[in-house]
Amino acid sequence: MNGILYSATVFIWGSTWLAIAYQLGDTPVVVSVAWRFGLAAIALFAILAFQKKTPRLSAENHKLAALLALCLFSNNFLCFYAATQYLPSGLNAVVFSLAPILNALNLWIIEKRRPSATFIQGALIGFTGVVLLFASQFMNAEMDWTILLGLMLSLLGTYFFSMGNMVSAHAQRKGMPLLPTTAWSMGYGAIYLVVIALVMGLPLGVTMTPMYLSALVYLAIVGSVIGFNTYLALVGRIGAAKAAYCTVLFPLVALSLSTLFEGYEWTCLSALGVLLVLTGNLRVFGIPQPVKRWYQSSIA
Repeated sequence: MNGILYSATVFIWGSTWLAIAYQLGDTPVVVSVAWRFGLAAIALFAILAFQKKTPRLSAENHKLAALLALCLFSNNFLCFYAATQYLPSGLNAVVFSLAPILNALNLWIIEKRRPSATFIQGALIGFTGVVLLFASQFMNAEMDWTILLGLMLSLLGTYFFSMGNMVSAHAQRKGMPLLPTTAWSMGYGAIYLVVIALVMGLPLGVTMTPMYLSALVYLAIVGSVIGFNTYLALVGRIGAAKAAYCTVLFPLVALSLSTLFEGYEWTCLSALGVLLVLTGNLRVFGIPQPVKRWYQSSIA
């Protein structure tokens, strides 16, 4: 069962980046993200109602849910969607895989938890990999500086996500129920985005094409509801540290799909960059015990 949950999480999270690329076009980014989390919130509330778990929060907890919405279910995805206009979706996923490293940096800044030497080594390796990966893109694009804009947007979105993790951890320490909090946060995120769209004078309609609508449903239901719950189930069964290996593997899925469907072109430099990003994450998390056991048995 753990293998099924793990594989499902890696594939779902790895494939959502390509689905984001399919949403770009006539519908404004802010409207697309609003619909995504609006539908996801409705689905989560429906699940909670079916389970007869009333999603009630105190007034103070609603404030935290709204803050979580700003970090995790709105502004971060505005950045990711905008970045996908300038970057292949797989590169967006590689940048996002640095989220655990940013989490540790935020804990250092906010809670004064100094990272270990192992973490610092992994972080430096990972960031070096991103630099090499995008150096390859600059050379291929003949110094197309829109790639730099895409990188900055992707990093900003990842930082918003990391701050959302800090807010979520604080909320869980306060004993806030996870799924109801998520449902309310997704709802608040959708409302926030709708308000932005209205202030900007944007229509709330979406592109009524099979490609756009299928991507929207996939992102809302599979990416935001099912993927979130498979990950939570995995955390409950094997622990957060082991479940975090998903962030190491899903960029490989994203880059494979980007190669197949977006024509992403690999170079020696980009391959080395991806390898360093993965190595940096593995340095931070450590080598999985099953791999260690396999290696020890193979040399015995």
